[in-house]
Amino acid sequence: MEYKEDKTKIAKRIAGIFKDGDYVNLGIGLPTLVGNYVPDDVHITLQSENGFLGLGQEPDDESFNPDLVNAGGVPVTILNGGSYFDSATSFGIIRGGHLDYTVLGVLEADQKGNLANYMIPGKMVPGMGGAMDLLTGAKKVIASTVHFDKRGNSKMVRSCSLPLTAKGEVDIIVTDLGLFEIADGKFVLKEFFAPATPEWIVENTSADIEIDPGCREYVFSD
Repeated sequence: MEYKEDKTKIAKRIAGIFKDGDYVNLGIGLPTLVGNYVPDDVHITLQSENGFLGLGQEPDDESFNPDLVNAGGVPVTILNGGSYFDSATSFGIIRGGHLDYTVLGVLEADQKGNLANYMIPGKMVPGMGGAMDLLTGAKKVIASTVHFDKRGNSKMVRSCSLPLTAKGEVDIIVTDLGLFEIADGKFVLKEFFAPATPEWIVENTSADIEIDPGCREYVFSD
């Protein structure tokens, strides 16, 4: 199989996880794409740690407001009924356990549920941001990442080599090859995305993967 990076698959699959009434934080980068694919019949509330509840889809030319940006500085829209507040209130929501899900980007994630996503040694970084709080405060943590880094190494590993953002907090990881849960110190493959097969995923991932007996192909709608 020839691998082709596909962030859209990741965003679409994660968007299908949520249920009516969920409160969800979308991290910087790839996770922000998720908001564009939430089904019309599913009503969730998106939170941004810089002080919003009720984020909508990315703006078009008419709804664009240069002063309205998410935590990553990306322009956003606010739905009717949305609200603005200060950072203390925002992190009170996060640390108080009021988020059902957070979706965060990944430099590395390992089979113990550890996540590294804020720095590569030797490179300048602005800081950890809100990731540490989100990982420990949200009820469920979804890690989102393309399966391989720019050198062709899998970003799912047996043990993280980069500085950890948090230990043992990841519940689900979605790559452009499939959806995995973490259980008993292993990645458990629950769904695979064609043209990848479960066998190809196992062979090309630097981690211990158990193929769930009910593992199935997830078929994306147009």
